Amino acid sequence: MKKEDWERVSKIYLEGINTHKATFQTEVPTWQDWNNNHINSCRLVARSGNKVLGWVALSPTSSRCVYAGVAEVSIYIGEEYRRKSVGKALLTSLINLSEKSGFWTLQSGIIKQNSASIELHKSCGFREIGIRERLGKMSNGQWYDVVLMERRSNTVGID
Repeated sequence: MKKEDWERVSKIYLEGINTHKATFQTEVPTWQDWNNNHINSCRLVARSGNKVLGWVALSPTSSRCVYAGVAEVSIYIGEEYRRKSVGKALLTSLINLSEKSGFWTLQSGIIKQNSASIELHKSCGFREIGIRERLGKMSNGQWYDVVLMERRSNTVGID
């Protein structure tokens, strides 16, 4: 992902926000804020020609050095490209890239109603490790549970 992709990436992010089941965010951040909060080496876009179909990125879970190999996944697919294997290709590529970058654990917190994302993560080796009940409240006033998912590398951090 390049800075030049941000216009399309942010539109896809807004599509996710508007589903009310992809994120608790209510607005798209600026490029600078987004860029500062995501790991430079692990951010990808799926393209068809010059068109961005979806994106995936990692963000750190902690500033403590013992968690340097643990990161959180964000993945968003353009509305017209969902359920067309774009997400699986992106997440699989991110897993490979994350292992080359030394990450041993990837985690995701997925709103329970987002069954497509939960199934996507399971298909890429993530497992459900718990549910955080009534974790976030949407702008409609409704509380939502979040499914915690984790994928441990089979090659990194297995001393």
